[in-house]
Amino acid sequence: MHLIFLLFTITVAAQYNLVDDYNPTNFASKFNFFTGNDPTNGYVNYISYDSARSSGLYSVSNNQVYVGVDSSNKATGRGRNSIRLESINSYKYGLIILDLAHMPGSVCGSWPAFWTLGVGETWPYAGEIDIIEGVNSQQSNSMAIHTDAGCSISNDGNMAAQVVTTNCDVNAPNQANNQGCAVSYPNTGSYGDGFNAQGGGVYATEITPAGVSIWFFARGAIPADVSSGSPNPALWGLPTGRFAGPCDWNDKIAAQQIIFDVTFCGDWAGNVFSTDPVCSPKANTCQDYVQNNPSAFKESYWSVNSLRVFQQGAPGVAPSSSRTSPSITTTNFASTPSPIMTTLTTVTQVSLSTTTTFPIASLSPNTYTPIAASQTGTTPMAPTTTTEFLASTNPTTANTVAASPASASASQSRWSSWQGGWNSAAGQRPWNNFAGQGQRGG
Repeated sequence: MHLIFLLFTITVAAQYNLVDDYNPTNFASKFNFFTGNDPTNGYVNYISYDSARSSGLYSVSNNQVYVGVDSSNKATGRGRNSIRLESINSYKYGLIILDLAHMPGSVCGSWPAFWTLGVGETWPYAGEIDIIEGVNSQQSNSMAIHTDAGCSISNDGNMAAQVVTTNCDVNAPNQANNQGCAVSYPNTGSYGDGFNAQGGGVYATEITPAGVSIWFFARGAIPADVSSGSPNPALWGLPTGRFAGPCDWNDKIAAQQIIFDVTFCGDWAGNVFSTDPVCSPKANTCQDYVQNNPSAFKESYWSVNSLRVFQQGAPGVAPSSSRTSPSITTTNFASTPSPIMTTLTTVTQVSLSTTTTFPIASLSPNTYTPIAASQTGTTPMAPTTTTEFLASTNPTTANTVAASPASASASQSRWSSWQGGWNSAAGQRPWNNFAGQGQRGG
């Protein structure tokens, strides 16, 4: 007599689902307001949430978040008042979609950026991704990635942008120090004045084990799936910027925190101020111009319609700064599969204390039951790593996020006592002078 064992599998769509929504009601509470000295040596005074609110540099109106700089007063002390936001949550993989009504304009002396910074290690060992960046009168967007040795990108026509440098190592030979792998997109609607003139647009950044892709969509060309909240990068065509090539991206790009800032002068904008044909006639030095011309910076602000983070997995399981109780949900996946599929033979449930593997036969067809790990309490705590859920044959592929302290109110301290390796404290990373593509210190 022969016994025959049959293995049955199901196929589940690995679609992108919303895990974090930075909206006008919670935006400030999901960021730290960095107040240290600028790591890029800018002529800037980063201010706290309370100072930003009282001075009108941070506000919410018409369902938009305004993040600006001082455009009324002569600058003193460390420099012109501005805001640097650093997200409390961080994300190893996922899709970050930013919808802007306005970004800082192409203003002499300014250096705005929307970017991400790896947590847990000293820069550059956790990686950095520059999504939007420029200086002075620049009219089109610059994108870059910074790592230590061992990462390069391919220049094979896999993006709309033009490759400037291919080696992501900040100490790469035959490249400016700290330049990394950089690309430039010559579309004047992608940055600054041109971006604002067309009513803004969307930047979408996908971080995967195979690399990083960045798409820019002008206001009139935003894909329907992005607008509907069901993004599918497979439908978007050629990325604006693509960072892929010989590299262990999983190792080089750690979980990333999201950062908005506007600094002035410093190691990039300051060093090229005198060679900018628009800016150089305005003042002898960058600092002189920034200090004495406050009204020039009226357009140096972010107006955020939305910022959302999506990951592949169960919807509604979000990295959060406040947990109240464990929860278990059953998810039915959409009948239409995405291009990326996962075949399951077992489902592993992971909590803070236990891990249990169930045979797939114990589940209803096309469903699985993730369990969300939870933290209780509303007092500040040191950041911990919490495994949210797992639906995979490999327990090591669990979706891991950095948990953070609960925020009692948007106006309270931004937990500066434990920022440590999360935030880019002054002096954390080296920063040398160079011309050309500017990389964010910090």
